[in-house]
Amino acid sequence: MARRILRWGASLVLLALSALALWLYAPDKPRAALEAAYPGEYLHVRGQRVRMRDTGPRDAPALILLHGFGASLDTWDPWAKALSGQYRVIRLDLPGFGLTGPDETRDYSDARTLLVLEGLMDRLGVARATLIGNSLGGRFAWEFAARFPLRVEKLVLISPDGFASPGFDYGKAPEVPFVMNLMPWVGARALIRDNLAPAWANPEALPDAVLDRYRDMLLAPGVRHAILDRTRQTILTDPSARLSTITAPTLILWGEQDRMIPIRNAQDYLRLMPHVCLVRLPGMGHVPFEESPAASLPPLVRFLAGGKHLMLSLRSASSEGGGETIPCPAG
Repeated sequence: MARRILRWGASLVLLALSALALWLYAPDKPRAALEAAYPGEYLHVRGQRVRMRDTGPRDAPALILLHGFGASLDTWDPWAKALSGQYRVIRLDLPGFGLTGPDETRDYSDARTLLVLEGLMDRLGVARATLIGNSLGGRFAWEFAARFPLRVEKLVLISPDGFASPGFDYGKAPEVPFVMNLMPWVGARALIRDNLAPAWANPEALPDAVLDRYRDMLLAPGVRHAILDRTRQTILTDPSARLSTITAPTLILWGEQDRMIPIRNAQDYLRLMPHVCLVRLPGMGHVPFEESPAASLPPLVRFLAGGKHLMLSLRSASSEGGGETIPCPAG
């Protein structure tokens, strides 16, 4: 009897594990279907097929928008629509993400990504542009400004990445948990929602359409393998020296309810960068351009039009109020 109960219990456990595996499992989606659902242009740049969009007047000042980890150029849709009347707005799926997909070199170092970005500017005939980057894209934006200063007009960093954090020390690749090796086969919608929710100040307001798009881009062919490769290859170095060399006028936008990279990290950039100012965005999280596009856009528009006219109240990260008022860098 006891043996029969043990067999019955083992069968239940096996059934539960099988059900969990089926719930978690998701295969790649067909590329043709994704390309039909998400419009884009495709260019070959430095050996990489890049999905991009190029809207607005070709002779207008150029803006290049760089998305964050796991996102795609579609994350910028509201801002791109608003800005394309006055600016040339260029967006791309960064190598390893979205419908750009895996880098054919399998090199996901920052240096490789910056070379692809430089090559895209060359292909499009853009000698100089304002770079706008969020999170990982923010790191690429300021790294590009430090490496190619003559090609950057202005710089806009939205909750940028770049400094060491728990699990990401300087000078060595992060320790990738064993369970993350299952990522190329996992794509449960609820699991993706749980990972995306901290990017929003109000996770309950995360639209189903946005969640579906993030999931679609994650299930694009080869992307989950590429994300795992990028994570293994990421080696941060202390950015202090490079940040201090950036001469481009810089605006930092940061959601006060950012639960992915806290707003207190802005102090590092304010301390190191010579021509920088901060706009705090109350009631917003890590992706304000997606969560609250209309409310987060005005400070960017004023900065692009002429930063010297924008006065900002900078509050100390260690105090609740007060602070000093300084002008944003002049355009």
